[in-house]
Amino acid sequence: MSVIEKLSSSLNRMDQVPNQELAKLICINKDTEAVKELVILLNGKSKRLQGDAIKTLYEIGEQNPALISPYINEFIALLDSKNNRLQWGTMTAIDRITPFHAKTVYDSLSKILQISDEGSVITKDHAINILIHLCDVKEYATDAFVLLLDQLKVAFPNQLPKYAEQAIPFITKENKAQFLNILSARLADVETETKRVRIEKVIQKIDKKIK
Repeated sequence: MSVIEKLSSSLNRMDQVPNQELAKLICINKDTEAVKELVILLNGKSKRLQGDAIKTLYEIGEQNPALISPYINEFIALLDSKNNRLQWGTMTAIDRITPFHAKTVYDSLSKILQISDEGSVITKDHAINILIHLCDVKEYATDAFVLLLDQLKVAFPNQLPKYAEQAIPFITKENKAQFLNILSARLADVETETKRVRIEKVIQKIDKKIK
């Protein structure tokens, strides 16, 4: 049975279980040909097959990112897709493999962040993850952190606590004040008490630990 025959839509399934099972099988077998076939489907005419293919690919990326790593350029190109499912799915895949391709992703940040600004919450979440990955790479850390701060200024209130928590490992004496000023200024935007408390805990933690 070919890869396409194992996808949810080919099996007349509305759930994602077949795609998840296929991803596991491909990872177990380290089946690079199957990965290639899935990538080809991303440029096909069927939106359902595109959706199944990108779901399977980013599930593979979660388990064995090296298997989808060779296709970073294909994923970046697909960010321009008008298919929202394909757009946020490829952003997810890029998130998975950014540590393998820091320079390529860094060079594509303007596009990635533009798509994030216009995209869904899931798209934004993975764009933030991409910046976090780059903050962990010496050559790109400074620029990536500045861009991360810019995202904190405009992040949806519901997402802000998570993004602030993700930034904690990269707070230094030099950037502490700017980080805390942004969070303090945004507290009034956060109406949900539990989320506001999370932000306050981040502020307290950074204020106490970094002198």
